[in-house]
Amino acid sequence: MTDTATPPAPTPPAKERPRLAYHHSPGTGPTIVFLSGYASDMAGTKAVTLEAWAKSEGRAFLRFDYGGCGQSEGAFEDQTLVDWRDDALAMIDALVEESAILVGSSLGGWLMLLAAKMRPDLVKGLVGIAPAPDFTDWGFTTDEKMALLSNGRIERKNSYGPEPTVYTRAFWSSGEANRLMFGEIAFDGPVRLVQGQRDPDVPWHRTARLAELLRSADVQTWLVKDGDHRLSRDSDISLIIRAVEDVIAAL
Repeated sequence: MTDTATPPAPTPPAKERPRLAYHHSPGTGPTIVFLSGYASDMAGTKAVTLEAWAKSEGRAFLRFDYGGCGQSEGAFEDQTLVDWRDDALAMIDALVEESAILVGSSLGGWLMLLAAKMRPDLVKGLVGIAPAPDFTDWGFTTDEKMALLSNGRIERKNSYGPEPTVYTRAFWSSGEANRLMFGEIAFDGPVRLVQGQRDPDVPWHRTARLAELLRSADVQTWLVKDGDHRLSRDSDISLIIRAVEDVIAAL
């Protein structure tokens, strides 16, 4: 199923959100929900390949674009971390019937933790792919933070496309207000974290620290020695699918 909608949420958001584009494939078991990275969309290799695998297994799957990204409505520079968290919650509330496994890539790994915190009865398992919680803290230099505060936005060279990557003061401030890596993260379900050791964006030791902070006793960190940030090679995606299967088996 492919559609564009503003799913109903049990609690009205603080501001009206754009109409969101999504692909939902019904099936059995917990719904596997893919959460994309920063300035990414649901058409990425990992999301599409995971969806194809889920369909082949008869499993429910959901991928979608955050407001201002991909096929969804809205202006990218108007979005904040909390906006995208609320988009994820709205999609989960509207399309997940009983339970969900969240698969979060990079920024999506931060959003999956925030969503799990707010929907503990629905979110039963997590798979992080180079998860980047709190990257507004450690992912910017002091000069960049000062430029964000004084100018309202910065641009960075984009390693994955011709257009620069834009960060706004509103997004950065929203991230700083929602940091998680300062103490125990209250999640008790199975968690698998897949991390490349040659990732230039998310140092692998940060993923090891995330594993320590998660309260669950069933947390595993899978390191890919030659893996980069994207983890989009066939071998990487096969490992991610194994991680999802592992979480399902542990439920």
